Amino acid sequence: MAEIEREAMEYDVVIVGAGPAGLSAAIRLKQLDADLNVVVLEKGSEVGAHILSGAVLDPCGLDALIPDWKEKGAPLNTPVNEDNFYMLGEAGKLRIPNAPMPPLMNNHGNYIVSMGNVCRWMAVQAEELGVEIFPGMACSELVYGENGEVKGVVAGVFGLEADGSYGPGTEPGMELHGKYVFLSEGVRGSLSKEVIAKYDLSAGKEPQKYGVGMKEIWEIDPAKHKEGSVTHTMGWPLGSNAGGGSFIYHLENNQVYVGFVVHLNYKNPHLYPYMEFQRFKHHPMVAELLKGGKRVAYGARAITEGGYQSMPKLVAPGVALLGCSAGMVNVPRIKGNHNAMLSGKAAAEAAFDAIKADRSGDELAAYETDVREGAIGQDLKKVRNVKPMWSKWGLMPSLALGGLDMWTNTLGFSLFGTMGHGKNDAESTEEASKHKPIDYPKPDGTLSFDRLTNVSFAMTNHEESQPCHLKLGDPSIPVAVNLPKFAEPAQRYCPAGVYEMVEDDDGPRFVINFQNCVHCKTCDIKDPSQNITWTTPQGGDGPNYPNM
Repeated sequence: MAEIEREAMEYDVVIVGAGPAGLSAAIRLKQLDADLNVVVLEKGSEVGAHILSGAVLDPCGLDALIPDWKEKGAPLNTPVNEDNFYMLGEAGKLRIPNAPMPPLMNNHGNYIVSMGNVCRWMAVQAEELGVEIFPGMACSELVYGENGEVKGVVAGVFGLEADGSYGPGTEPGMELHGKYVFLSEGVRGSLSKEVIAKYDLSAGKEPQKYGVGMKEIWEIDPAKHKEGSVTHTMGWPLGSNAGGGSFIYHLENNQVYVGFVVHLNYKNPHLYPYMEFQRFKHHPMVAELLKGGKRVAYGARAITEGGYQSMPKLVAPGVALLGCSAGMVNVPRIKGNHNAMLSGKAAAEAAFDAIKADRSGDELAAYETDVREGAIGQDLKKVRNVKPMWSKWGLMPSLALGGLDMWTNTLGFSLFGTMGHGKNDAESTEEASKHKPIDYPKPDGTLSFDRLTNVSFAMTNHEESQPCHLKLGDPSIPVAVNLPKFAEPAQRYCPAGVYEMVEDDDGPRFVINFQNCVHCKTCDIKDPSQNITWTTPQGGDGPNYPNM
């Protein structure tokens, strides 16, 4: 808004997002030149507040960035010592042996971690090097220079009126300018989405694909706890309804991360990802593990799944996309944090060289080359066909052919070339009349829980007087189009119960309970009319995932 006057602060590099990618970039910049002015802006109330804890971390990114991380006390305390993979039926299971799996699927040398705690530790390392980190500072706008380059961001806007206008109590925020701006917002970030569209960075690439990942942290009976154990499953309860699977990670203190991923290219709009997760916990294998335990946290987030062929161009004038902002998750490994760290390191090195050469506001082509041709590209290229195979041919054929393709890629070639994804996830949704509704069991309150009860364990919070950050392009579409055509799937695909249809005397009404939002961005991805846009709320709002 041109009429709003803001103060401006100048930096060498402005970084949006204090996740593994952004913090790695900040650390590497200061390692290369202690005199560089580097700022990291984080929308969460603290570093790690918006990072859904629980992952198996390949430490290769940390090894490259901070080789002495063990001596410095990085919170990687639980090495993987057991790796299990099961195919589930409704009442039974079949273990898939580890031996025939490609080497890249081996978790030996990896660690079960809380990524929230890893990022908190990384933030300390960054601040000790002189990086400025500002939590609670949401970046709501990009600032463009005279030549169309990205030259900064607007951060710290508070107190907007409910209609989005500026009122007497509004704090207009500040402009933070940089020679380069790094966007490390995570999956489907609003600024990254704007940059990709403005500069047509997805031209010639496959559509990005996504999953929604839901996770609970449980404290279980010590007699059942196996610290360092990793289990992945496929099959029941999803069956042919959707792709996806589960993970169960045993970390310290008798805690277990129980997670479930549903690929968002499912066809049946009656599918209810959250309830698939709740149903999964009633499988005898899982129910026995959790019996006598208690759930202590819940959260959800979208996951990029498009891989190598879906990564957009990573640079535009003055700006670079890091980590999940560009989609660097290795889908069969269910790992992206190592690539996020490596991308931050690569972007920092490219920016350092550019600044040293007295450049600014141009494209960091060296970063693009490093990612495509270096360790990240090699990691993603080996598995590039697994996701499209699963989408085209289903679970069992993709297991066999995907495994073969990963083996041959390990040897340097592929029998399948590079397969495409076809439709995006919104376009994959079919009309409700083509599918039968799915009858889900009612949660029992012991193993399975209703959505709103579980959302309270995400400790999400939004100032209710602020504008709704979930924007409808056309407010009439949910009732006029999505309800009759798709049975309005927003009621089901949202893992936080944000959207509901309410029956009034005048008919159905679409309600957005934005205060429930956990910032997963599934709605921005899966809405079949592409009518919902997720935008950042004011800083400090959203989930507050526990420090575990």
